[in-house]
Amino acid sequence: CTSEQHQRFLRQCPMFEQMLVDDGILFFKYYLSISKETQVKRFETRDTDPLKRWKFSPIDKEAQKYFDQYTKAKEEMFSRTHTPYTPWMIVDANDKKVARLNIIRDILLHIEYDGKQETGTSLMTDPNIMMIYSRLVQNMAE
Repeated sequence: CTSEQHQRFLRQCPMFEQMLVDDGILFFKYYLSISKETQVKRFETRDTDPLKRWKFSPIDKEAQKYFDQYTKAKEEMFSRTHTPYTPWMIVDANDKKVARLNIIRDILLHIEYDGKQETGTSLMTDPNIMMIYSRLVQNMAE
């Protein structure tokens, strides 16, 4: 997209999300974050494992060169689209299973359903795995 289109998206996105929330839609935003090293390992596995090769494309290999630029763009997106009514939740996804279980817990924590209180299961997420974007920024600054 053009720079103008990108800026328009960043400006309009929070307003659109607010409209959805105002209409009663439950809206969750999760960003599954992996380290550059984990990404390299996953790409290597996908390149060599015939059962995972379908997940890999030449674009993935090319994108690795731009990891730092993507990180900068991602940070701008978070800062411009994170709001109190639709916050970004940043999930450490270096361990896929742990990341997914934390996301499931977070969704279940925010949804009411029959028998929720009787399960006896903790729905609290691990603060070392999942954190709200603003808290992440504060932690990075300290």
